[in-house]
Amino acid sequence: MTGTRIAALGHYQPAKVLTNDDLAAMVDTSDEWIRSRVGIRTRHMAGPDEPVDELAAHAAAKALAAAGLTPVDIDLVLVATSTAIDRSPNTAARVAARLGMGSPATMDLNVVCAGFTHALATADHAVRAGSARRALVIGADKMTEIADWTDRSTCVLVGDGAGAAVVEAAPEGTPGIGPVLWGSVPEMGNAVRIEGTPPRFAQEGQTVYRWATTQLPPLARAVCDRSGIAPEDLAAVVLHQANLRIIEPLARRIGAVNAVVARDVTESGNTSAASIPLALSKLVARGDVPPGSPALLFGFGGNLSYAGQIVHTP
Repeated sequence: MTGTRIAALGHYQPAKVLTNDDLAAMVDTSDEWIRSRVGIRTRHMAGPDEPVDELAAHAAAKALAAAGLTPVDIDLVLVATSTAIDRSPNTAARVAARLGMGSPATMDLNVVCAGFTHALATADHAVRAGSARRALVIGADKMTEIADWTDRSTCVLVGDGAGAAVVEAAPEGTPGIGPVLWGSVPEMGNAVRIEGTPPRFAQEGQTVYRWATTQLPPLARAVCDRSGIAPEDLAAVVLHQANLRIIEPLARRIGAVNAVVARDVTESGNTSAASIPLALSKLVARGDVPPGSPALLFGFGGNLSYAGQIVHTP
């Protein structure tokens, strides 16, 4: 049992929906301005009494139920988040406490928008090495809590939510989680920032856009090469849900001509580390992607970090 697979997925979003028209009443913007630049129509917003670990726990509980498991079946919890206000207890430990887990290892990973794919690779490595049997991998962010609501270039982007995956051991050779391609561009680290007291999200949007549209296509193709899967054989492409003007052209440029392309950004906005598992879980729940299908996951953003792998859907 030296392979790994995703056994199940789950996702959660707060009930409150913020439309573009709602934002137009708050800052100098419009529905047309937002849609034409990033493709977002709505986003979900958590209340002050809904901390990020609660969002994560809801998604995790759904993934466990889908896998037919109980919380005590998990021995490793990894939470990708950059919006946990408290340093300790970490978000993973709080999720474990909320769900009544036994004694799992609990770790947070802060790789911002590439957090989930980094955490998924970490879980994959831990299970393959035998240091964990089943892992719960969660991407959760409460971006509206760190938004600058006076900056129309950033506050219109963000939303809140969580997505989770149960990762477990599988026989070697079972289609599951492929090798990761990860890295960063340290000299561009300041292009996406969450800084200050209280912390606030800011970015150099055009810099990130230029990097993503020029540098991501060869990286995404390299992920396919590592897994031995041709882009035209992909059933789904799930990129970090940052901007529809990045997502759609990238899928075309890598040659994923037969893939369903996740466009959850239109209804959820940029949920940072939550965006990939949230979008993937929705595709699977709707039946848009058949079980056992190859899907390219690729996260990119803050630091400027990136990580991608091909997974087979549960």
